[in-house]
Amino acid sequence: MSAWDRYASLVTARGSWALLLVLAAASLGLIAAVGENEAAGQAPDALPPSAESAQVEQALAGFPDAGWAAAIIVVTRAADGDLTEDDRTATAEAVTRAAGRSPGPGDLLTSPDRKAAIGQVPVHADLSGFALTDRIRDIRYAARDGLPAGLDLEVTGGPAFGADIAESFSGANVTLLAVTATVVAVLLIATYRSPVLWLVPLAVVGAADRVATSAGTALARVTPLAFDGSTSGVTSVLVFGAGTNYALLLVSRYRDELHRESDHRAALRQAVRRAGPAILASNVTVVAALLVLLLASVPSTRSLGVMAALGLLVAVVFVLLALPAALALCGRNVFWPFVPRADDRDTAGEGIWHTIAARVVRRPALVAGCAITVLTVCATGLLTVRVGLSQTEQFRVRAESVEGFDTLAQHFPSGASDPAIVLAPSGATAGIEEAFRRTEGVVLTWQTGTSPTGLTRWSVVIDAPPASERAFDTLEALRASLAQVPGTDALVGGTDAQVLDIQTAAAEDREVIIPLILVVVLAVLLVLLRAIPAAVLLVAVTVLSALAALGLGSWMSEHVFGFPALDISVPLFAFLFLVALGVDYTIFLVTRAREETPGHGTTQGMVRAVSVTGAVITSAGIVLAAVFGVLGVLPLITLTQVGIVVGLGILLDTFVVRTVVIPALFSLIGRTIWWPSELRLVADEGPGPHA
Repeated sequence: MSAWDRYASLVTARGSWALLLVLAAASLGLIAAVGENEAAGQAPDALPPSAESAQVEQALAGFPDAGWAAAIIVVTRAADGDLTEDDRTATAEAVTRAAGRSPGPGDLLTSPDRKAAIGQVPVHADLSGFALTDRIRDIRYAARDGLPAGLDLEVTGGPAFGADIAESFSGANVTLLAVTATVVAVLLIATYRSPVLWLVPLAVVGAADRVATSAGTALARVTPLAFDGSTSGVTSVLVFGAGTNYALLLVSRYRDELHRESDHRAALRQAVRRAGPAILASNVTVVAALLVLLLASVPSTRSLGVMAALGLLVAVVFVLLALPAALALCGRNVFWPFVPRADDRDTAGEGIWHTIAARVVRRPALVAGCAITVLTVCATGLLTVRVGLSQTEQFRVRAESVEGFDTLAQHFPSGASDPAIVLAPSGATAGIEEAFRRTEGVVLTWQTGTSPTGLTRWSVVIDAPPASERAFDTLEALRASLAQVPGTDALVGGTDAQVLDIQTAAAEDREVIIPLILVVVLAVLLVLLRAIPAAVLLVAVTVLSALAALGLGSWMSEHVFGFPALDISVPLFAFLFLVALGVDYTIFLVTRAREETPGHGTTQGMVRAVSVTGAVITSAGIVLAAVFGVLGVLPLITLTQVGIVVGLGILLDTFVVRTVVIPALFSLIGRTIWWPSELRLVADEGPGPHA
């Protein structure tokens, strides 16, 4: 008896209910021991520690004012008039109330057009998450308390951005979980047409999600990895989406076997034995692809890779252990009112999916050519996409920090709202200031302090809108000018420099990680199929499908949803999910084709595989696309864009690639597709181009 036979017998035996009790007890123990995820309200940390701007942040810890960050209070007249002396006095009083001290000389600044005034309020730099939200909320309340009518006050700056991100995530993950569970429940009811059956997989996958959240929280506490709100949300979506897909495949095979077996446990045992390897292979593929993200330089990317991989491992454990045991306990009547009976019905030779597959293989060249052309046209959307969102463009919801930043930028010179920071040895002051003068785009500089370690700090205003291409060009020119100063290692930091460094790191990560993901997927398919042409073809088609989804999704993101650009992390994440999850359906389809080929040949084996997996792959694709669409309830545009691109890609993969392109290409190539395995020797049966 093979290992899979022993496993199938174990999880479907009459005593398998004990397995459910053990899993439930272990899950409740883990959830109780770990508690809540304290980092759920934090924004992703995307700045690589080796980046120049990150080195500036580390060096700033040696300055006397280290440990504090500045929230900026911006005051303007509601009627867009000039500020009076009384208005400036009211602004100073607002800063005093918010800071708990009187503003010092230079703390208040009036704009050149005299329509805005700003002041700074110190905030502890170690505050984060909901603690930071509470502090910024107190500042806003205190500053507005007693503000004269006719004045508008907004609080912006780095701490305010962090607080608004945390506030926008407040309750977002609960909403995400509720909406995801509702979407999955509705689609499962529509798929199974049973008021009972949907409860079993939903309960199993829901339990897996809670355990995955606790496991991720525990892992984050003992490693440098972060389990922030963004990572937690994406992990939940993956657990629900992939877990439901696994459940659909297992239940679909179980229903087929019930037509052959009168004993529901025998049918379930056969279903587990047949579907289990495909489920495990698809899970291993996605997990291996996610773990490639450990090679990324962006910290949030590494964290997402590990946490999502951990979540999917939890999901497959629950589906392969808890789901069969629960189905064995429920019996055949769990399918009520459409209870399958033992009637030896062959579902591989009937139905709409059989009709579609049979028509595809009659004209495989025409069908494949048309489908590939459509996918290529969709991929051309990548040629015009703009990549890179600024800090103020990250929110999909209203945020006071963004509005205050925009107000500040309207009344102060470009770049004055958030100057760059330059650090250099104090003995190189003359050379540094000369480098400032010869750098085009630098309009204002001033020293803002020295450290006991011998560093001098400058604030540098550049003549360019924040996070614009001109700002990035100026920063790169400034770094080049400073590098020419002999005897100094000057560093350039600040918000714009951080955005530039993150974009550079993300581009480098894409160049390294995307090829490695393809290598991992190809290796898994080679081991699983033992057929080189099939593995290479399937990876190529999956890549084309992913590029088509990225092109179409980026075009829709800009022209339909009105987002200003594609976030820098979207191409990598979307490509990863589309390739790894798309291979899920490939594995479901092609492993069934391998099973059918010995008795029916390559072309007819694929037709039969499409017939029996068409419904489950379609259902799984719709569920997964809908679940990724639920990412739109989270407040960051990045996650909304990932949901759009991946959702579209999964639908393309489900209805075009798996249903049309792969059957057509398998029919065109014929039995050579299985080389060097013995399946290449099996001739096709019945009518067909390779009969």
